[in-house]
Amino acid sequence: MTTPTAKVVPGKATPRGRFPHIKRAGDFLYVSGTSSRRPDDTFEGVEVDEQGHAQLDIRAQTRAVIENIKDILKSVGAEIDDVVDVTSFLVNMQDFEGYNEVYAEYFDYDGPTRTTVAVHQLPHPHLLIEIKVTAYKPETEAAPS
Repeated sequence: MTTPTAKVVPGKATPRGRFPHIKRAGDFLYVSGTSSRRPDDTFEGVEVDEQGHAQLDIRAQTRAVIENIKDILKSVGAEIDDVVDVTSFLVNMQDFEGYNEVYAEYFDYDGPTRTTVAVHQLPHPHLLIEIKVTAYKPETEAAPS
């Protein structure tokens, strides 16, 4: 087994702390909690009107989070199908239905195990969801990073 390696993925939003987007430990890949934040520090699924009121869309945010995770996995030669475990953090369980609807576009009963928990808040008031995943991709199958 090689030494664990960590990576901040170019072209993705820079982490708001000193941690990587992804870390490989043997055949496992650990993706840090990921949001709908874009590289320019705006968020998918957020519309702010002229009075400053924000409309937040759980479906758009969930889709953007999963697409961000797909990009992060791709950066090390893995795919969304390699995900074996998902932990999702929702600010409001009233959003569970919309989140679940979009989640089902990517995963089915033969997909990863999943835990979904409610949290008091996330690092920005426009965030409704954050997801972290663990993937399994043998080093011998992964493209060089």
